[in-house]
Amino acid sequence: MTHERIPLNTFAIAFGLAGLAGTWSVAVKTWHLDPLIGTAFWGVAAIAWVWLLIAHAVRARRSAQPLSAQLAHPAQGPIAALAPILGMLVGARLYAFVPLAGTILVLASIAVGAVFAGWIIARWARGLIDIDLVHGGYLLPTVAAGFLAATASAQIGWPALGWGAFGVGSLFWVLIFTLILARLALRPALPAPLVPTLAIMMAPPAVAGGAWIALTGEHAGIVVDILLGLTLILVLLQVGLIPLYRRTPFSLGAWSYTFPLAAVATFVMSAVSNPMASGVGVVVVSGVVLVVAFYSVRSRRAARVSLVATA
Repeated sequence: MTHERIPLNTFAIAFGLAGLAGTWSVAVKTWHLDPLIGTAFWGVAAIAWVWLLIAHAVRARRSAQPLSAQLAHPAQGPIAALAPILGMLVGARLYAFVPLAGTILVLASIAVGAVFAGWIIARWARGLIDIDLVHGGYLLPTVAAGFLAATASAQIGWPALGWGAFGVGSLFWVLIFTLILARLALRPALPAPLVPTLAIMMAPPAVAGGAWIALTGEHAGIVVDILLGLTLILVLLQVGLIPLYRRTPFSLGAWSYTFPLAAVATFVMSAVSNPMASGVGVVVVSGVVLVVAFYSVRSRRAARVSLVATA
């Protein structure tokens, strides 16, 4: 008996949990909270990532569909970048407890992510792309992976690698964001399952800001101000998309909302320290927690449909 492969967007579950963990960790520093809760969140995110890797591997043995076909799929393929991205995030956190293991995991994840990014960009350069299926997830292999690799590299003491990754993220942020915006403006509306990926569009300036702070140690300055301004306009874009999100049926892809929201909260708390911002931060962090809890509950039934083998 053969089965379909597990959709790659299930990695968004662990990605959202990692975003929550990162937000809580920054909140701990800002408000001097007990760090054990943040550590627990990171543990849950790491377990979810490992469990998803195992689940995908087990299902692959029962599927006639090769991995290459899934990676080459115009809608699913770019989302595969979440697997190594999660390795970078988990590895950077692990570094604080077991430096050697954390360093190895971060570097291995960056290497896998770089190979995948080169492969998928080569496919796009050869014209193997369906413009109508271009979505926010196309920012993941190069932009999100680049900026998060920069942050992780800085955290493990490899700043030169971090600056290289920052350059990759910056270049492709301009290129891929332009492609996505042109597709949205000039082509038919996205299919409903891909609509949640539009939330990823607000993440680049926030994760770029996090990378800048990690690499330079500067929580203020002209670059941070520019990135805060870009974050604001892209958050306002998301506000304008709320009616579209409300009309979109729930699916596991809805986890795409979680990490961008957490990334914005994390960057704002890291870059702004006045009392009003701290108050806003409380609201935003609470919102992140509630959103993740909501999608965790809603995902139980959807996860059974996607992950449990059927006859």
